[in-house]
Formats: sequence, structure tokens, C-alpha cells
Amino acid sequence: MEVKDIFGARLKTARIINGMSMDELCAKMNNMVSKQTISKYEAGKMLPSSTNLIALANALNVNVDYLLRPFTVSLEKIEFRKKSKMGVKEENAIKEKIRDKIERYIEIEEILGIDSDFASPIGNNSVIAPQDVYRIAEELKSYWQLGHDGIPYVVEMLEEHCVKVIEMDAPETFDGLSGFVGDSKPIIVLNKNFPVERKRFTAMHELGHLMLGFDESLPQKDIERFCNLFASEMLLSQDVFKRILGVSRHDISLNELRAIQSNYGISVEAQMFKAKQLEIISESRYKYFCITKNQNLEFREQVEMSTFHEERSDRFASLVYRALASELITFSKASELLNESIYVVREQLKLV
Repeated sequence: MEVKDIFGARLKTARIINGMSMDELCAKMNNMVSKQTISKYEAGKMLPSSTNLIALANALNVNVDYLLRPFTVSLEKIEFRKKSKMGVKEENAIKEKIRDKIERYIEIEEILGIDSDFASPIGNNSVIAPQDVYRIAEELKSYWQLGHDGIPYVVEMLEEHCVKVIEMDAPETFDGLSGFVGDSKPIIVLNKNFPVERKRFTAMHELGHLMLGFDESLPQKDIERFCNLFASEMLLSQDVFKRILGVSRHDISLNELRAIQSNYGISVEAQMFKAKQLEIISESRYKYFCITKNQNLEFREQVEMSTFHEERSDRFASLVYRALASELITFSKASELLNESIYVVREQLKLV
């Protein structure tokens, strides 16, 4: 791509990320340029003056370097679930934010010479029944040596196995998504505003989309159901769950479920659903739980209370500071990669 085309595409991307129309961008720049000029920029028909370039970068809250940087990542294999309730504008903004974050993530790995290609560790991953999900989850746990005592840090575990995890400030209608950059770089995107138990479950659900093989004829609702089953099994295997609760119960105390939540990072609601699936409790008992939760606000707050320790994705930032400490990049480059001011980067860098 020529510089004009790169700049035009970057400008449009930055505008989409900010959720701005061309008119709104002009207004943010105090009408230094017209809507027609913005349109010509984005079409690759002209380049801005240095003054307008800086004004555009400031209005869009990006570095000037960003607007001139070639695209290196294709997101063709990343799609929102059909159940997504977001509008096209919101989806496009999130998708472009993901592209930007992934580009920077891959760039710092290349600077450090890190090979992050992923290869599936399991063999036959075709899923047509729940037993297939249980088998695959067990094989993956064994291969990754996760044991059965719970996964203390899901995000860290995924990143250790070359699955890039990105947390985003997104609307409540966005849970997460997954896909591949190229053929060998899987990514999982999470809504950072959700409770940790929900983020952990979503991360494992999205791992299911990456790892499980589904026939094209399988309905989407069944695919989502199998991925939920995979997430539940990865966080807490059915054998361990039955050993803790027993194989058949009528009533289960919230205290018991709270203890499991604290040890395994799986919500009370997910546990009750799992208990119903495994026939530890009856369908009618599960329905009673749901009705009570929906009608009793105090009970609902107790059920939805988060008790597990917080966790977040910080590998990318750690890699940037590693490169900075090793003098492989400058403070200016670190600032660009982290999308932080040089002042903040200098304050955060603590050499020992």
C-alpha cells in the first residue's frame, strides 16, 4: 500500500474506534478541515499537512506514528457470535480496537524474537455429544498439566500456552470473542468490566470455540452449549464436582457453593447449572433456584457476589517494559506501543 492509502485506512480505522462520524471529527478539530477533505484523506486521494496531521492525531487520541503505520494483521477469521446484540457501529469499533492491540502485541514479540505460534495439543477434537467435550477437556488438562485442583489464573495459563488474551473496555452487550490471526496465532478477547468469574468462564468458553471441532450443520445454539460445557469442565471437572457435592442432592447450601467458588473461580449460577446437567439436582430444583434468584433481589445479590481473586492480562505490557529495559526500544516506541504518554512510561519503568 502507498502512504496515502495507509494513512487513509488508518484515519478511517481511528475514526471508527472513536465512534465518530466525519462531521464529528471536523467539529473535534474546530473545523480546521472540511468533511470533504476528511473524505479525500480516507479515500487515499491526498495527505494532510503536518499541522493537520497533528490535529487529526490529537482529535482521535492516537500517536502520529499510528496514522502512518502499515497494516500487518488481518482479522478475517474473527467474527462476532450471532447472538451479539451490538449494532454494526459498535462491532466495527471493537473489531478495529482488537486489530490495533493485536498489531502492537505481535510487533513487540517480533522485537523480542519470541515465537508465539500455536499448535493444538489434542488429536481428534470433533464434537457431536457431551462426552466428546468431557474427553477433549480431560486431554487438554492432561497435556497442559493443569491437574484437577482448579486453575488459579486462567488468563496467565492461556498466555503461557500461546493464546493471546486481550481485555477491552466494552459495552455490557459484549462478552467476548475469539479467532485466529493468520493460521497460528489464536486470540481471546474479554470484556474487562465483568466480574472475574464471568471473565474466566468466558475465556474458557472462547477457548472451546478455538479447540473444539464442529460440523457446519450443527446449530449455533448447540455449538454455544458445547462451549459452555467445555468451559465448565475446564474450570471444575465433573468428577471433582461430584466428589465435593455428592452424586444426588435435593438442597444445596449457598455456603457450599461459595466455598467451591472461592477455590475454583466458577460462579454459583454456573455451579447450579452444572449440578442440573450432571443430575445432581433435579430440573425442577434448578428452576426453583432460577425463579428465586429473579424474584428475590437480596438472594440474587448474594448469588452474583464475586469472591475470587482478580486477574488480568498483563503479558503485553510486561513484554514492552522488558524490551525497554533491554534497550531494544526507545521510550517513544514504548509510549506508542502502550498508548501511554512518555511521562507515564518513565514513571512505570522500575529497574532493579
